[in-house]
Amino acid sequence: MDSLIDRLPEQAAELASDTAALPSSQELPKAAIRCVGVVGLGRMGEAFAETLLSAGYRVVAYDRDKRRAQPLQIKGARAAVRLADLAACDLVISALPDDVALESVALGPDGLIAILPPGVLHVSAGTISPELSRRLAGAHAVHGQEFVAAPVLGNPDLAHEQLLFVLAGGAPQAVARARPVLERLGQRVFVIGDDPGQASLVKLACNVLTAATLESMGEVFALLRKAGIDPQLAFDVFTGSLFDGRVHKTYGGKIVDGRYDPPGMTAPLAVKDLRLALAEAEKLAVPMSVASLVHDRLVACVARGWGGLDWSALGLLAAADTGLGDAGLGDTGLGDAGPASQRKL
Repeated sequence: MDSLIDRLPEQAAELASDTAALPSSQELPKAAIRCVGVVGLGRMGEAFAETLLSAGYRVVAYDRDKRRAQPLQIKGARAAVRLADLAACDLVISALPDDVALESVALGPDGLIAILPPGVLHVSAGTISPELSRRLAGAHAVHGQEFVAAPVLGNPDLAHEQLLFVLAGGAPQAVARARPVLERLGQRVFVIGDDPGQASLVKLACNVLTAATLESMGEVFALLRKAGIDPQLAFDVFTGSLFDGRVHKTYGGKIVDGRYDPPGMTAPLAVKDLRLALAEAEKLAVPMSVASLVHDRLVACVARGWGGLDWSALGLLAAADTGLGDAGLGDTGLGDAGPASQRKL
């Protein structure tokens, strides 16, 4: 009979073989998402937090303006005083308006990458540059964290109704892990691919299409109004025939009624999105003459003092260019407010 000492090398080899068959810690299935942090409690971020609370998730809400978390506290969320309070979350959604805000929150010395433990998933729902999406994915990976770019199509009203469309990009396992949460936020999730930057670019492209549609609608409504045709009748013709898309119905209605406030997305944010799209187009040597034109039209809205209005105020600009004056201001309260430069939005 072999002695125990004689068999030690054999047993060690068997143990090594069994250990090699086990999945690595990176391959082990991660726990289900139960606690979600929401960073940025504007209209969209607030809607995300409310939806997730209703779905039974534990929600930790953070905003630099601490007052924004108070309504969510009443509904059951925990208010984070600092970003470090999000460290216990399984997933963190950032709903921030631009690259500068997200860089500060994610890459700062006390940012998400610094304070989140390995394994936590960061989902960016804002409209940011493809370059930043890729940079964040790399930075999170270095720290053992995961990143998914998941910008959304739709406004805060649709967010409250869970009718957004989500564009997800990132490593397949990260997208799969985030998907149950993303499906709660919208009516459909489009998986764009492994590159989070491509999800960001598709969102920018969608916003270019929307802005171009807004400019076109504004111009044709101005034409018909100046010709004496009822804009509501024109709207019914358009949306009841060949132009019955969501953008035509939603934003066409805003232009006809002059409902530019409160905004779904303000003109300055739209300027930012078209600027990012044009920057990508320049890198790829893709001329985008319509996008360039609409970018400048949005800048003109801001120059007139309409920076606080919805980007569908492109319709208001088209009306003003025809000499219709304040006829398209609807219920914004700007009709008798004096020069645009003096209007407080």
